[in-house]
Formats: sequence, structure tokens, C-alpha cells
Amino acid sequence: MFGSIGFSEIMVLLVIALLIFGPRKLPEIARSVGQAMREFKKAGEEVTRSFEEPMEELRDDFTRYP
Repeated sequence: MFGSIGFSEIMVLLVIALLIFGPRKLPEIARSVGQAMREFKKAGEEVTRSFEEPMEELRDDFTRYP
């Protein structure tokens, strides 16, 4: 999931985050990070789609006119 970061390293990071931000702030931070990741993924898909659609049109044109 996170490359070479193992389960124990993730747990240590979560404990450190809990100590730094506290139990009240941590869910809010996690929610914000989740929303940011979702928006980043959505933007990446839109960029990919914006390149794929014209390429499909070009492929159709080339296959239609031999």
C-alpha cells in the first residue's frame, strides 16, 4: 500500500500523530487528507480523460479512412 513502509512503521506514525495533534483533531485531519486525495485522484482522471478522448477520435479517423 505505501511501498516499503510496513505495518509497524504506519502504527508508529499514527501514534506520533496522535501525540502531536490529539484525539480531537486527528479525525478532522484524516478527513481533510482523504478529501484532498480524492480531489487529486479526480483531477488526475480528468487529465487522463482529456488526453484519451482526442486520441480515440484520431484512431477512429485513421481506421475509417484507410
